[in-house]
Amino acid sequence: MRKFNINVDGKNYVVEVEEIGGVAANTVVAAPVQAALAAAPKAAPVAAGNGEPFKAPMPGTVLDVCVASGASVKKGDTILVLEAMKMENNMTAQKDGVVTVTVSKGASVASGDTLFTIA
Repeated sequence: MRKFNINVDGKNYVVEVEEIGGVAANTVVAAPVQAALAAAPKAAPVAAGNGEPFKAPMPGTVLDVCVASGASVKKGDTILVLEAMKMENNMTAQKDGVVTVTVSKGASVASGDTLFTIA
């Protein structure tokens, strides 16, 4: 048996490999590999604009951003689409104003993260 230290995303794992006739076989991982390796990208921190923040009501993934930052919106306009629990949820403007979007398409957001602000 040969032991190897492997670093994956900053986490160290000890792996033992048995050599059979010069060919490595029967790989055993001592620590479980995390599913986070295939996770969607996390929302990039973007400075929120001045105004009233709209926070994510639930964790999910941003499927689409319907308006650009700096656009004028009316109350009820769809700003972005959030997928949560296999459902598409339209996040709409809560008042008239100028929107500053703080997330991007494909980003994973947690409940309470600021999605956009309206000033």
